[in-house]
Formats: sequence, C-alpha cells, structure tokens
Amino acid sequence: MRKTLLALIGLTSLTRAALAAPETFDFKDPKGVNNIVFKLDALLEATQGSANGITGSVTFDPENPAHTRGKLAVASSSLHVPNPMMKGHLHGPQWLDVAKYPDITFETKELKNVKTSGIQTTAEAAGTLTIKGVAKEVTAPIKLSYLKDKLGQRVPNLKGDLLVIRSTFTIKRSDFGINPSAPQDKVSDEIEITLSVAGAAAR
Repeated sequence: MRKTLLALIGLTSLTRAALAAPETFDFKDPKGVNNIVFKLDALLEATQGSANGITGSVTFDPENPAHTRGKLAVASSSLHVPNPMMKGHLHGPQWLDVAKYPDITFETKELKNVKTSGIQTTAEAAGTLTIKGVAKEVTAPIKLSYLKDKLGQRVPNLKGDLLVIRSTFTIKRSDFGINPSAPQDKVSDEIEITLSVAGAAAR
C-alpha cells in the first residue's frame, strides 16, 4: 500500500512537471496573416499602414505566464501604405531607411501586473524596442491567449498549440529619429501600433 501511494505521488509530480513545461512558439506564420497596423493621426492628414513580415519566438509557460520571454521582429521593408509615393518616402533614408536597418525588433525583458483567467493572460510587457538602430525601453499592455491543441485549426495537418498576442500602444516618431523635422500638422509625432499575431508550438 505504501509503495503504491509513493508511486502515485511520484506520477502526480511528473505529470505536474510535464504540464508546467514552458513551450517555445514560432511567430513566422505560414499563412501570412500575422500583422501590425500603424496609425498617424495628424491635424491635416491621417495615415494608416500595415506590415506582415513578422518573425521571432516567444517562450511561454501556461503554469507561470509571468516568465514569458521572447523577441519579435518585423521586416521594415514589409511596412506598407496605400500611396506609392508615401511608401517610397517611408522606406527611404529620412524615414525608416530600410536598406540600412532591415528589422524593427521588440525584446521582452519582463511582464508586470500579470493576471490570468482561463486561457487569457493580461499584463504589461516591458522590453526594448529598436527602430532605425535606436533602442528605447518601452512598456506596452498585452493580452496572451494560450490555445492548447488548436494549431491544426489554423494550419491543417499540424498538431500543437497556439499563442495569440494582442497589443495596442503608442510611440513617438521623434524618439527613434524617424524624420523628426516633418511638420506635425501633416505627420503626427505619435504613432499608434496594434499588434495581432499568433505563434505555433508544433509537436
């Protein structure tokens, strides 16, 4: 009886350890639907664009979401606006200089004020945002949705889990040297960024 009890305790401990194991999620989306939307709402003109050249990975433990760490990158050349001339300016040296700075990155250092309810975790992600070679510490609100065994519903014939990340935050164009002399009545200094991405942990 005592041996059986010890065996059950050991099995329970192993099961808990297996459940608590962190997973690494790949954010290079084969469907190409991961995206970032950016908005500049100036007095005279409003500009909106998007980007979908997203890569990177995030390590997430559903038993301990506060330990979430990762780095996401977006290819600066994938930033798109409808006006071809504006897009040329956006990619040029005064703005993002995509030839010299091919990636925009965000690396998470810690999650603060973490709250989990069911499959969703909300927090404030503190980390380093690097644009045009300028690195700044930023904190952004974030929502993580852990979807166990749902990878096949997004990508047929694959088994695994999904981690969906949503965030909306604001940065200043001038902080990153993105054409800081541009007139603010036409080009807002504030840029609103909305992140909508899903990462896969296949198995």
